[in-house]
Amino acid sequence: MSTEKPDELRFGQAMERLEGILRRIEEEEIDIDELGERVKEATRLIELCRSKIRKADLEVTQIVQALEEPGDSESADE
Repeated sequence: MSTEKPDELRFGQAMERLEGILRRIEEEEIDIDELGERVKEATRLIELCRSKIRKADLEVTQIVQALEEPGDSESADE
């Protein structure tokens, strides 16, 4: 396991860890004593991914809105 804290992970890294946890659960590689901890970790990773998606969505929306607004420089040049 990585020593990185979940909030330090990039989206792709978090998804890889989630996929790894899911694979281990599906293949019954996780001991019942470890299962609770892995589910807690998966929950934290899911929240991290959701947060990153919301942030990216907001940033893209703001950029698109800025591009769609009439530019002040264009009207000043006319």
